[in-house]
Amino acid sequence: MIRELKTLLMVAKEGTFAAAGSKIGLTQAAVSAQMQRLEEELGLKLFDKVGRSSELNATGRQILEQSKDIIERYNALGTSTDSNVGELTLKLGAISSTQRSGLPTILKHYFQIQPNVRIKVLPGVSIKLVDLVDSGELSMAVTILPPFPLHADLIWRPLVSEPYVCVVPNGCDVQDWRTALKTLPFIRYDRSSFGGRQVDRFLQREAIEVQDKCEADELEALIGLVAAGTGAALIPRAFDFTPWQDAIKELSLDSHTFYREVGLVYPRNQQHSAPIADLIKTIEAYYHATVE
Repeated sequence: MIRELKTLLMVAKEGTFAAAGSKIGLTQAAVSAQMQRLEEELGLKLFDKVGRSSELNATGRQILEQSKDIIERYNALGTSTDSNVGELTLKLGAISSTQRSGLPTILKHYFQIQPNVRIKVLPGVSIKLVDLVDSGELSMAVTILPPFPLHADLIWRPLVSEPYVCVVPNGCDVQDWRTALKTLPFIRYDRSSFGGRQVDRFLQREAIEVQDKCEADELEALIGLVAAGTGAALIPRAFDFTPWQDAIKELSLDSHTFYREVGLVYPRNQQHSAPIADLIKTIEAYYHATVE
């Protein structure tokens, strides 16, 4: 029932089944089915038909308020209540490149400032992480800038702008990115991610038809496939390529270069909490030092 209650919160927030579904990756029909299932389990009618849409009735609004408390308690399951250990656990979402590079250093410095705070790190693609922050399941997340406006109750703080490059096997005789993308098998950045969508828009803008060979979200997997001689890829300069320097060749996109904007998203009402504020400062300080 937790899933249905979370969807109920999103319906109330977005106003319609269709809008709620677009936020959580479900069709309007799937959201409607969840709400019908919730009504059946509770034995209560939560929505009234108003024209062609459904609106929460008085009972639905009451269940909505109770759901917020239930979900908050559900999210707190497993959090220590021992005052000697520390009562606060922050849930931090992070894309894979951040987890592998910056996160260890960030958390090392953060625990020096806030030794009694526990951090639970949750991985995921950016669209999922943004939704989890929006629904209150994550305290904050390091993600790629969404291609759509964030809700007014969320804050976006830019951290770093990462240029995309074309990467090909080192033994390849092509010398320019356009020829590489047109002639070599293409290792594609997962199109369900914000970064992968950027790649897709770039290819459409440049009118380049690629020969898709493989699709993955892990950037290190993409560069590993290129290093193994599988094909070419467009990936952001999000980490150190040195371990693969003998097996790959970078081809600059020159004036056609586009960028992956990485930033921090968190609820506006949490920014004045000392543990949250300190984590924001620590993350920003790390990326500021990296850029310099």
